[in-house]
Amino acid sequence: MTEPQKQVLVWDWTIRLFHWLIVLGIATMWWTAEQGMMDWHRRVGLVLLGLLTYRLVWGVMGPGTARLYRLVPSPRSIMSYGRDLLARRHTPHAGHNPVGSLSVIAMLLALITQVTTGLFSVDVDGLESGPLATKVSFETGRFFAEIHEISFNVLLALIALHIAAIAAYYLVFRDNLVRPMLTGRRSEADFAAPTPLDARASWLRVLISALLAFAAISAVWFASA
Repeated sequence: MTEPQKQVLVWDWTIRLFHWLIVLGIATMWWTAEQGMMDWHRRVGLVLLGLLTYRLVWGVMGPGTARLYRLVPSPRSIMSYGRDLLARRHTPHAGHNPVGSLSVIAMLLALITQVTTGLFSVDVDGLESGPLATKVSFETGRFFAEIHEISFNVLLALIALHIAAIAAYYLVFRDNLVRPMLTGRRSEADFAAPTPLDARASWLRVLISALLAFAAISAVWFASA
């Protein structure tokens, strides 16, 4: 009788929750803008601000696969992994592979730009503005609004590439990258050697990160009052 394969925790529950809340938040941000629901658009923007703050703090305090420094691949690792992909060789990673890391960095930067510029954006007639638009001039607010629109288009392009890559990994390598982001786990047999990373989330560090995220939202809220 074949023994069940041991499952390794590679993504803590807060990273998974962050991922899916970002997906929901981006979709809601687009919908509220398209429907002219600007009050809700601003609320969603503040939620995304909190989520991004949490992710940045968690990238310093969280477990191994959540650490931001692990997202920065070396040029050698990128070249080596690229050669393997061209040769249709793929070894699963505990966390993001070098190419996936670049994708995540790009999406985080685009989303940070999107949320930050939205705080100061002003529309053409000045009727709809971000919560901190009064802190800058009209011309500066319009500049932020233009960057806000451009960064969203960039974000959409990056998301499309991300989805295409996930589909390609499944079709070419039979590697389901969605399941670990749902369950947090991968089979130990997927790796060349057992991963030494501890991906469990410390409740104290979760609390500290969540409080700092709430503080970021509160700071914008009170500054706009």
